[in-house]
Amino acid sequence: MYKILTFTLISISFIFSSAAQEIKPLSKKPYSRKGEKFFFWGYNRSEYAKSDITFRGKGYDFTLHNATAKDLPIPFSADVYFDITRLSVPQYNIRYGYFFSDHWSISIGSDHMKYVMDDNQVLEVSGHISAQVSDPAITVNPEYVGDFNHTPKLIRPEDFLHYEHTDGFNYLHLELDRYDRLWKAKNNIQGIDWLVGVGAGTIIPRTDSHLFTIGRNNHFNFAGYGVSLKTGLRFDLSRRFFLQTDVKGGFTRLNHVHTTGRDSDYAQQSIWFGEFYGVLGYKFGKNRINK
Repeated sequence: MYKILTFTLISISFIFSSAAQEIKPLSKKPYSRKGEKFFFWGYNRSEYAKSDITFRGKGYDFTLHNATAKDLPIPFSADVYFDITRLSVPQYNIRYGYFFSDHWSISIGSDHMKYVMDDNQVLEVSGHISAQVSDPAITVNPEYVGDFNHTPKLIRPEDFLHYEHTDGFNYLHLELDRYDRLWKAKNNIQGIDWLVGVGAGTIIPRTDSHLFTIGRNNHFNFAGYGVSLKTGLRFDLSRRFFLQTDVKGGFTRLNHVHTTGRDSDYAQQSIWFGEFYGVLGYKFGKNRINK
């Protein structure tokens, strides 16, 4: 994941430094996207840094330190990726945007990632867990009862914790992007743009969690916020269609994650993520690139 974040930051720094210099035009015709609108859909892979997760409720307040997690890609198959009723099952990206100037766009969209904490990992635990917790009361395995200070514990899913955001570690956010042309064909239609962007928005997970044997696939909720940086390439295939591939890094803070399904029980977590995605897009509106 750190390789993805490092590449993102290095690329963004390079683009901003290059933008400060005079760029020789690629042709006598002006580069222009102002007024263009676009929509894209595609799929992603994501990676996550180790994360501390704090669980709170009646009779307990404890933190799992440096929990590891992974994404959950759906294997490619025609009945998933080409079935319009199942397009949202894999890890997908959807976005709608508008160029308010020749080089700048603003957009809104969602990155539907999946986050699965690894089961059966040994983690350090800090805090307090009573013999009975929550309301109605849940009897806790005596192995997990007590006061802890970075005490190693095996986190078993059957009697301690299973935790995942798989119906969506959903990052709904606005983005501001800068585009610069790297290459264009002689017909002024095909071309490649290098882009860089910043984003901010909200995290709307649907968390499947079982804590001390009690839980469910919870409903969606506004759990927190996120910020991100990205860089990528856009390939114009025609006057209407394009391919785009981006790498994105970001920070998210989840202040209220559903766990057992009871209102008094919740978790808090900060997650650093790295994401790579490819999309197919459609351009419409005032589309006059290099005309």
